[in-house]
Amino acid sequence: MEAVLPSHIGDGELALLVHIRFQKAGFSSNYGRVVRFKDIQREFRELCESAGARIAGVVVSSRYAPDPKYFTGKGKAEEIALEVRSSHAGLVIFNHTLSPVQERNLEKLLKCRVLGRTGLILGIFAKRARSFEGKLQVELAQLHHLSTRLVRGWTHLERQKGGIGLRGPGEAQLETDHRLISVRIKKLISRLEKVRLQREQGRSSRQQAKTPVVALVGYTNAGKSTLFNQMTSGKVYAADQLFATLDPTLRRVDLKGGSHIILADTVGFIRDLPHELVTAFRSTLTETRDADLLLHVVDASREDRDDCIMQVQTVLTEVNAGKPSKDADQPVLMVYNKADLISRNPGIDRNKQGRPVRIWLSAYHSDGLEYLLEALTEIFRNQKNHGWIKLGPEESALRAELYQRNVVQSEAYDEQGQMVLEISIHDRDLESIGLMDRLQAVTMA
Repeated sequence: MEAVLPSHIGDGELALLVHIRFQKAGFSSNYGRVVRFKDIQREFRELCESAGARIAGVVVSSRYAPDPKYFTGKGKAEEIALEVRSSHAGLVIFNHTLSPVQERNLEKLLKCRVLGRTGLILGIFAKRARSFEGKLQVELAQLHHLSTRLVRGWTHLERQKGGIGLRGPGEAQLETDHRLISVRIKKLISRLEKVRLQREQGRSSRQQAKTPVVALVGYTNAGKSTLFNQMTSGKVYAADQLFATLDPTLRRVDLKGGSHIILADTVGFIRDLPHELVTAFRSTLTETRDADLLLHVVDASREDRDDCIMQVQTVLTEVNAGKPSKDADQPVLMVYNKADLISRNPGIDRNKQGRPVRIWLSAYHSDGLEYLLEALTEIFRNQKNHGWIKLGPEESALRAELYQRNVVQSEAYDEQGQMVLEISIHDRDLESIGLMDRLQAVTMA
């Protein structure tokens, strides 16, 4: 099946932007959080520009709740139609999630292509994906989104014709397309599963090598890729635009004292991130779930930075849904980037125990990187406990869990028939499985 995906936006395509402010609870695009309207509008424009669109104009309106037929009221929809004709826009982009019915009705009335927020972000991801895995994930998300909108592409064919048991060519074409999409989705899921298994093998090797993994997370355009390049001398694409990079990259970073970590750069997050993308990129974001430490990069110069932090935490919670309880206390180090834009000196903020909790730096100017490396060295210095633990015959499940965590160095039995395991384990793992008081840092007789 050859078809132009509805989320495709041509470079330089003239687009009219529409944002509706709803008063009814549950329909606000900020999910009830206090977010300034100008910040939402600014991000919407940046998204459209990142997709390659030229802005013909912005239509802003207020409404109590979405209209089931046109999303906005019919009167406002007719005003938008007049604006489309006067501006010669070939595309109208709504900063909201539209239903297939609303998209079809709006396209019929406006006589141009209509795109919702989900389709807009899918189009950006399609342009940014570079790796084989990234392209598979984006295509999977696009096909899930497209499967509910196929009817739009075949309105020129009749849906039915007279006679019992007879079907028109439009209905037959829809059935064919649904079947082809279903087959393609199954193939993509199968391929992604193979890629996931390869990633698991690499992750298992790193765990066996006892190499800590640190994952960069944060709101899109916070400077994660720039920071990644500065720390690794890498060449990951970095630009002042939303979703500049999608594909995860892992590099080794040497710390003081001869130790090292694996640094992982991941896709940036955004408010109202489409569920299709969260699902499709779940395997990629596993790097964040299994990381020993998260570096939460924040654009310190943004006025809405607190809301951006909340958005990232919301997506991380969704990605990590159902994860083992051992990861519930996954440590996070806040990194406030672009500190130079608010005249803040680079440095480390510590808690009452003297542990680093916040780093201020400027990745672009390489100011303050030494503080981040110092904090990482502190965090991963003496992070593991080495010793012996005795387990009774009834604790075979605990023995299996220790092996699953790749912390067992050797195993033997004492005179009483108890299992004696030599382990090297993190404090947080010891606490989560209740072994902190049972570890013996002594030599086995």
